[in-house]
Amino acid sequence: MSNENLLRSEAALRKSFLTVHGYDVALDLSEAEDLAVPGFASRTTISFAADMSAPGASHTFLDFIGLSVESVILNGHHLPVAEVVDGARIILPALAAQNEVVVSATAAYSTSGEGLHRFVDPADGKTYTYTQYEPADARRVFANFEQPDLKAPFTFHVTAPAHWLVASNQAVANKTVATKTAAGAELSRWDFAPTLAISTYITTVLAGPYFKAEDHFSMVFSPESSHAGLQMNIPLAAYCRASLASHFDTEAIFAVTKSGLAYFNDLFDYPYPFGKYDQAFVPEYNLGAMENPGLVTFTEAYLHSSRATDTAYQQRANTIMHEMAHMWFGDLVTMAWWDDLWLKESFADYMGHLAVAEATDWGEKSWTMFASRRKAWAYTQDQLPTTHPILADIANLEAAKSNFDGITYAKGASVLKQLVAYVGREAFIAGSREYFKNHAYANTSLQDLLVPLSKASGRDLQTWAAQWLGTSGMSTLVPDLDVDKGSVTSLSITQTAFDPLTGSVAVRPHRLDVGFFTYDAGALVRSASFAVDVVGAKTQVPEATGCPAPDLVLLNDGDLSYAKVRLDAGSLSTALTGVGRIVDPLARSLVWSALWNATRDALLPAAVYLRTVVAHAGGEADTSLLQTLAENALYALEHFCPIRDRDGAGELLHFGLKQLLQQAAPSSDEQLVWARTLALLGRGSDELNERSRELLAGVNVPPGLVVDGSLRWMLWQQLAARGNATRAELDAELAQDTTAEHRANHCAAVAALPVAELKAERWAEAVEGKELSNELLSATIAGFMVGEAVLLAPFTEPYFQSIEDVWRSRSLEIAGRIVGGLFPSRQDLAAGTSPEHHPVVHRTDTWLAGHADAPAGLRRIVLEQRDQMLRALRAQAGA
Repeated sequence: MSNENLLRSEAALRKSFLTVHGYDVALDLSEAEDLAVPGFASRTTISFAADMSAPGASHTFLDFIGLSVESVILNGHHLPVAEVVDGARIILPALAAQNEVVVSATAAYSTSGEGLHRFVDPADGKTYTYTQYEPADARRVFANFEQPDLKAPFTFHVTAPAHWLVASNQAVANKTVATKTAAGAELSRWDFAPTLAISTYITTVLAGPYFKAEDHFSMVFSPESSHAGLQMNIPLAAYCRASLASHFDTEAIFAVTKSGLAYFNDLFDYPYPFGKYDQAFVPEYNLGAMENPGLVTFTEAYLHSSRATDTAYQQRANTIMHEMAHMWFGDLVTMAWWDDLWLKESFADYMGHLAVAEATDWGEKSWTMFASRRKAWAYTQDQLPTTHPILADIANLEAAKSNFDGITYAKGASVLKQLVAYVGREAFIAGSREYFKNHAYANTSLQDLLVPLSKASGRDLQTWAAQWLGTSGMSTLVPDLDVDKGSVTSLSITQTAFDPLTGSVAVRPHRLDVGFFTYDAGALVRSASFAVDVVGAKTQVPEATGCPAPDLVLLNDGDLSYAKVRLDAGSLSTALTGVGRIVDPLARSLVWSALWNATRDALLPAAVYLRTVVAHAGGEADTSLLQTLAENALYALEHFCPIRDRDGAGELLHFGLKQLLQQAAPSSDEQLVWARTLALLGRGSDELNERSRELLAGVNVPPGLVVDGSLRWMLWQQLAARGNATRAELDAELAQDTTAEHRANHCAAVAALPVAELKAERWAEAVEGKELSNELLSATIAGFMVGEAVLLAPFTEPYFQSIEDVWRSRSLEIAGRIVGGLFPSRQDLAAGTSPEHHPVVHRTDTWLAGHADAPAGLRRIVLEQRDQMLRALRAQAGA
């Protein structure tokens, strides 16, 4: 529909004269188990006021995307449906000062994860539904004013099969036996208590034969709190599919939840306002989680039926804390429009890591994970041609959808970490508390936050905000160390920073630490540390003068700021020969990050990076860092190594990984990481075929290694990619354990089979067909993209011929998966060819030039994929 893409200007006009008093929404899911029924009845009653003195107040529109609209009644008058329903909008032509509109419609069940998603569990045939809306898919379930600054209370009513559980943002107010279907099946009606004033995108409904566990949280606010003595009692619940109940570790989930509620209630000094705290782990989820108040939804990938690393559980804890922080940053106080998305996502990202660090046993590992994984995402995103300021310019909903990226989340969180260092923790928390008190249940923009932060810190943050939030790109910090007779004679820091959008210099103030590291009994330990304010292009560090010369200099030691850090020549030499000997885990992670950034920038040959991983990653105690190193090594081999060196580098990595696996302690996370990495490496080589067969058969399995479902499918995918497994074998493996996770793994394995005809079938299934759900589509694409160049080359031209039609005909979520996932990114640079003249780069440029008026979201994906491919080719050229 051409008018799905709501403009910021249109939303601002509606906001200028509308006040929404409340929604009453009734959904009839009684036939959800019949897959032949494509939709469900949705009846919405909205009461709202219009300021009749405001420009444009005589009329407005509702948002709705569904199968049909049966009736629209405005202030008691039936409106002609054919005249007022216009695509994704329902026109309300003649408003009064006080209004009531009732819309009866049929909404569609979703298989894309947008709106009300319907899923049939392959393990037992049971049907499950849940909703996901951000940024604007509530309109796929009920008619509404789909923008975050028209908050209102919502009252939901759901009719569903009697054997189902139904949940929503608020507690159940009443449950009755509703009626029976024509087939005699009994139904129940669930009536929920009204919510507080919230935005449409965080309303939610969960309905199906879910397994439910319950617990309870209570606390009393301390005497130091402004709520001293207040007793809080919060009911807790956790949901998952019935077939996953045996793997549902609710004790651990509730423990993290309780720690978070105690931590955030105390830290923010604002009692959790939304009553109960439910958490649902749902299938085929498009996100990690969503902060619906009272009922947070998570991907069920956080539930583990196979052996998982400690990092997997830490990541789940981080996500639980991230979504909980949203109860204040995002749900209680919400950005007015998607320009200020960072006001919730950046804060939740930072607060999630802070809570894991300070309220769980993972402690400082939280910041190592942040440095090695989260900031790596930000660094990658910020160097793409589509980079943007943290405070973005979001003109419409399509742009909002694209903006849930590494800048809004991870760069924003990194900058907040720098802000805490800049103003001090106490001032930051005091300003945040004032922000909640001033704007509870309201909508805000940047200025509303800067005022209390400036007041609490005594600093004018306008300039700081302009430098950090209003510019794009990143700073590069380089140390210049002079040494004479074993002592430092000078140390300075050079900062280069350009805003790629404006082309202007954009140096920023950095409050950071500089660490000196020196060998001591074979270990690299911090021998000195200097707190430095980096200002401008050149900053001297006079405190370093006279210190013993270090073996390694680390800028941004402690990871307080956001910048790409380079190593001087001596420090680089030390890092390449001794990075694994750095005792401090966070410092070790930061040095690894510097090496990876140098590899991505073609300053360090990929083969050197691989050798360093093989030599120094063994025994790494921080599993999140270990996983990052393994992933980077595989990526460097596949994308950054020139083709002439790839076989040799692959053999080096293969031999090294086998040694590392052999040396890893039995049953350790390290052992599992290396086993998985070997399986992934084997997709590009026949050397591991026999070994994969042995492991699947239980032969010569390393002591302690559990070859269970997840690892088994990685091994089958390795064999399939090399043409060493048959479709019959893959089907037989799935038949042994027909779960949703393994069904997706099976899809990926089948799509990886190196047969031209099968590749063509999978291409048609993904691009032309519309039967695959979101998860199965992604699995099919992932498997399809595994293969030799000769197999994938025939699909380059069809890709460019089809993507515009894909973007037009599919939802944003599905179109984005297809356009991003099938881009022909795996290319090799022929001898004597420049990266810019590679034929696929040229074809991409031709498409971009010929489609200047293509939708911005589509062009953004193609531009980003082009840049990643070009970066890889430049690394190959520079090796």
